[in-house]
Amino acid sequence: MRGHGGMPLRPMGDAAELKARGLDRTVARRAWGLTRPYRKRLVFFLLLIVASAGVSALPPLLIRAVIDDAIPSADTTLLRWLFAGMLAVALVVAGISLVERWLSASIGEELILDLRTMLYRHVHAMPIAFFTRTQTGALITRLNNDVIGAQRALTGTLGGIVDNLIGVTVTLAVMLALEWRVTLIAVALLPVFVIPARIVGRRLQALSRESMGLNAEMNTVMTERFHVAGALLVKLFGRVDREVDLFHDRADRVARIGIKQAMAGRALFASLGFIGALATALVYLVGGLIVIDNPAIEVGTVVALGLYVTQLYGPLAQLSNARVDLMTALVSFERVFEVLDLPRPIEERPDAAALLEPRGHVTFDHVWFRFPAAGGSSLESLEGPRSEHGDDASDWILTDLDLDLAPGTMVAIVGRSGAGKSTMSTLVPRLHDVTEGRVLLDGHDVRDLTLDSVADAVGVVSQDAHLFHDSIAVNLRYAKPDATDEDLVRAATAARIHHVIARLPDGYDTIVGERGYRLSGGEKQRLSIARVLLKDPAVVVLDEATAHLDTESERLVQAALAETLRGRTSLVIAHRLSTVVDADLIVVLDHGRIVERGTHLELLAAGGLYAELARTQLVAAEVS
Repeated sequence: MRGHGGMPLRPMGDAAELKARGLDRTVARRAWGLTRPYRKRLVFFLLLIVASAGVSALPPLLIRAVIDDAIPSADTTLLRWLFAGMLAVALVVAGISLVERWLSASIGEELILDLRTMLYRHVHAMPIAFFTRTQTGALITRLNNDVIGAQRALTGTLGGIVDNLIGVTVTLAVMLALEWRVTLIAVALLPVFVIPARIVGRRLQALSRESMGLNAEMNTVMTERFHVAGALLVKLFGRVDREVDLFHDRADRVARIGIKQAMAGRALFASLGFIGALATALVYLVGGLIVIDNPAIEVGTVVALGLYVTQLYGPLAQLSNARVDLMTALVSFERVFEVLDLPRPIEERPDAAALLEPRGHVTFDHVWFRFPAAGGSSLESLEGPRSEHGDDASDWILTDLDLDLAPGTMVAIVGRSGAGKSTMSTLVPRLHDVTEGRVLLDGHDVRDLTLDSVADAVGVVSQDAHLFHDSIAVNLRYAKPDATDEDLVRAATAARIHHVIARLPDGYDTIVGERGYRLSGGEKQRLSIARVLLKDPAVVVLDEATAHLDTESERLVQAALAETLRGRTSLVIAHRLSTVVDADLIVVLDHGRIVERGTHLELLAAGGLYAELARTQLVAAEVS
């Protein structure tokens, strides 16, 4: 694969950047479009917020009535009614909050489900080049943190803005009706209240975005090192201490950002608390003076105004940062859309036809291939360090290949390392698309066929036999979900692995995979062959399937492969010439070109590159 693209993951901007670029209406419209299935519940949710704001304005008025009416007149009946009213308001507010929470949770979790499913499907439709460039931890962060951030933008930020706006409007209206002079004093203090909220709020927003980037880096380190291959590499090179230091560095930066966030948040709340206390004290001071000078104004009114001030400043402070908060929340949607908007180079055409009853006739028709530039299949913010020319298209990997594989033919592809053998094999199952020319299945360009029918027609056995962390039966049925137990036994027997499975503690229910029951390389390879046998493809691609096996494992795998290839067209990529001597045709690649073709004996007699490779392997075998 070409040089990896991407700069180190970094936050996507801060409050100043967001303010400078303004609200991205396209992102906002797309985000709103995702709410279509939940619009009725969302409207009901917003209506409940309005109702809650109205009901929450009643308690200070009830307290005012207690102080100004019930107590001076010694009216116990009124006092009891006011007491009951306070309880009723509390119960109504509690009930509304429960329904609000249910609506918020149901809308939010279903949105998370939709976004995660969309992302998961889109990522699986990306070409292999995408996965070779992308940091797994950064991608997982998009599916977790950013999706949750997008959900909060909808039910948290939007709901909070509406809640605060309605609450401020109702509170100010009631305060003006009670005493306009005290209300004006409270409003006059608003700038003193809002300024620290805006300053610290922007600082918190910037820290939050930086924290997202640092968490993604830390997740990437964990994902790569906790994979079996990564953990094995660490142990083999004795780099545990180095890895601990590396992880500690990432985690330390996350921790330091967390401390900064905590202190900035505490400073904000402390300053707002002080100013809120000052405002309340001023209300009582000015209100008390008004009551002393004007007996018509009652004490209960001043108490009610003081209570309303405590309800006023919190929402006002949050509204002062509403624009930045909204844009910050939309960034999560933007990061999700970044992945969803990545072009998928390998797409199924609208008029694609299914390949019915494939015969296995494979043709390479003047095929040229080069890996495209990174921009077509990668996202910079998901990548790690990149090479200087990582964005450039590669040199030609394959050059003007012409090859015809008749149904049932075994064709071996040999050549030096880097000749293009494995790349050639990926074009048949359409893991990559040709740059020029065509790859045909039964006379049909694979680009004109449905992806599912191509996948059904072509089976691949690679040198890395990947098993999911699940039972052997589940791993086998990945090829054929409706396979019976008898089908599994037949496939495993043909693959020379049934006797091994039968000896396992739980047989076909034994858990295997990265962290499961330990199987040898040859056993895993034979399981992967059984999986291909269950699939029953017309074409089989063997990509160096015995490259890393010992002699005994290779013998068993070769026997299994003989069963697999019987009656099927096969394209065999191999370093060991002993595995391809019986091929119907041997094709020799050199720098992406076919330089020789013929049978084993014919190529030996020709004395070309194949003969040289054969002599090299024979000498190596004698030395070993």
